[in-house]
Amino acid sequence: MSRALLTILSVALAFTVSAQEPAEQGAEPAPEATARQAESESPIALIGNDYENGIKLLQNRFRIDHNVKEVTMVFFREYGSAPVVLVRPDGSKIFQSQVEGEDIFWFDSDTYDMISIKNPVPGPWQAVGQIIEGSRVMVLSDIALHAEPLPPILFSGEILKQTAYLTNGDKPIDYSQFRDVVELTIDLVSTNNPNYDNFGADDQQIATFEDNGRGMDEAPLDGVFTGQFNLNVPAGEWQPVFRVTTPMFTREQVDPPLRLYPNPVKIDVELDGGGNDYHKLLIDVDRDLVDINTLLVDGKVRYPNADVRNFSLTELGGDVREYLIIAYDYGIFRVKMTAYGKTVNGRDFILDVPEFTFLVAEPELPEPEVTESAADNNVDEVIPEQPVISDEEEGMDDDTLMMWLIIVNGSIVGVGLLGAIVVIVLRRGKGKGSVQPAKAKADAKAAAKPAEAARPGFLGGLLGKFKKPKD
Repeated sequence: MSRALLTILSVALAFTVSAQEPAEQGAEPAPEATARQAESESPIALIGNDYENGIKLLQNRFRIDHNVKEVTMVFFREYGSAPVVLVRPDGSKIFQSQVEGEDIFWFDSDTYDMISIKNPVPGPWQAVGQIIEGSRVMVLSDIALHAEPLPPILFSGEILKQTAYLTNGDKPIDYSQFRDVVELTIDLVSTNNPNYDNFGADDQQIATFEDNGRGMDEAPLDGVFTGQFNLNVPAGEWQPVFRVTTPMFTREQVDPPLRLYPNPVKIDVELDGGGNDYHKLLIDVDRDLVDINTLLVDGKVRYPNADVRNFSLTELGGDVREYLIIAYDYGIFRVKMTAYGKTVNGRDFILDVPEFTFLVAEPELPEPEVTESAADNNVDEVIPEQPVISDEEEGMDDDTLMMWLIIVNGSIVGVGLLGAIVVIVLRRGKGKGSVQPAKAKADAKAAAKPAEAARPGFLGGLLGKFKKPKD
């Protein structure tokens, strides 16, 4: 809708309806004196030399002169109401739904109709519909957008306020409802200069002008449109293009190319620069573009543990700005700032500085001391020493090894034979004792007990397995 409004502004606007008395269909235009008075009171200038191109609208009726080549009409109506119906001087009607051909263009929205007619029939016309006060008939004219020239020193990331106003016949237009019909924008178009970073960059729309009293706009509906720029575009050479857009056509104003400089704020950090407990943040500027004596800084630090601390540096002077950051953690620190100051040619600026980050590495822990016991139990040290056989160091050869094997095996065999002999002897002694008198048998048992008690535990257990149970 706003684009449509801009295009209309490109068209010659008619003066505001000043007469309130009804007029008959086919009535002649108001007297010349009344027209001059309306022109002096209206913010919209009447332009043209041969005919009056601002047409009065008296109770939805208006008259088109015989030498008008093209007329553009805007009818504001009740919200949501149906489009108006135009009645020609001969009584024939023009409906929005039946418009065809190249001579009539019709754009309708919820609140207005914009109609452009080429070579309209001269005579009295009428518009039928829920038209509200303030509607007007316009003829194609020289609508111009007047914007303050962009400053010669601009920075990437700068936040900038820009104002503009519209004129018709070199007179300002401050009609409030036109903000719903026209749209004012500024685009930056790359010059495709290979010497700059924006070579081959796409067009960037950096501002939309509004007259609503919001943002940086000082007063609503005062005829002064305000645009707020955030030049978050690559540095380089750009050409500003101002556009006035309506639903039917677009008008452009192209300004000479300008250079957008890189962000002039320079940030550095000295780890532990403020002692073991602080890192020192250093803030400087490109002094060929910025007056360092006017620099103010407002920012915040995000610590690795996600804590945030705000800070401000407001002391003026020619020295590099310094800020101490508490060094109570290691990891990534993030610094985001907004800078305020003046360029070397005295223009005030507000600058959104890109985020600055730095890393504080985790401190290295000292290596633990290795003791002798730890060295002895260190598997990594013991394993590589295993191939060195201790037997070779002592001079053991194959004959010695064989001798030890014979001794060990012979001992095992000898113990086994000894055990077998003992078992046999015990069995024989038991057989002889059975034929002896009871007394001898008792003596033998008494003598055997001390003997068994004197035997080693291993042999005693082994012999116990071979004993027969008592009768």
